[in-house]
Amino acid sequence: MGSIIAGRKPVMEALKAGTKIEKVVFLVGVQGRVIQEIRDLARSHAVECAEASRQAFRELADDVTTQGVLAVIQAKQLITLGDLLDRVHSTHQNGFFLVCDEIEDPHNLGALIRTAECAGANGVILPKHHSAPVTSTVIKASAGATEHVPVAEVTNIVQALTTLKEAAYWIVGLAAEGDRPYTAIDYSGPIAIVVGNEGRGIRRLVREHCDFLALIPLYGKIGSLNASVAGALVMFEVARQRSART
Repeated sequence: MGSIIAGRKPVMEALKAGTKIEKVVFLVGVQGRVIQEIRDLARSHAVECAEASRQAFRELADDVTTQGVLAVIQAKQLITLGDLLDRVHSTHQNGFFLVCDEIEDPHNLGALIRTAECAGANGVILPKHHSAPVTSTVIKASAGATEHVPVAEVTNIVQALTTLKEAAYWIVGLAAEGDRPYTAIDYSGPIAIVVGNEGRGIRRLVREHCDFLALIPLYGKIGSLNASVAGALVMFEVARQRSART
């Protein structure tokens, strides 16, 4: 059986995005406007709909919060960095990427992907190792954004940054020891935003390959922000600056 997308909004977004879905499964007796919309959308895409008892449903969904609906899909297809760059170059845009340096919490990764999509990023770059994989938990936490923003997997983040620099991208890492406020950086050109691990931050070699280290000023007693929150602030600063120039 394929992977599972669980939850009403993620399933709805997967259907809208044309994701290859084997079938949509509803918990027997579940009803409501959104459930009916999912049924109608599935039928319009010729996707099989089925109902399952509570026990059978739990066996499919494990311990994921499902809201009474899930979709059985083929595994999320990750692309290469080269494919990601080709997609952007073909549209003649100034590319905007999110680079996740060993984000291990699936909820943080899902939230970052969701924000990247909402902020207009062209793609997300993940390391093959020491990173949360794009599982059903990540898909649900992204509210379906994984179906709309391309995700590239790379063997080595440092090499990926080198490739981006060769393609004229500026690399901005988020770090508590940053040398300038995140709002003082020009994001109008090709840009990649690097968010580091929840506890360790950006690794030393990755920091050394950043053109700028962006600082987010803090005014309380807690010394750091959640990785997904920090990433959101900077990604929407990218979006703000770019929209102001159009």
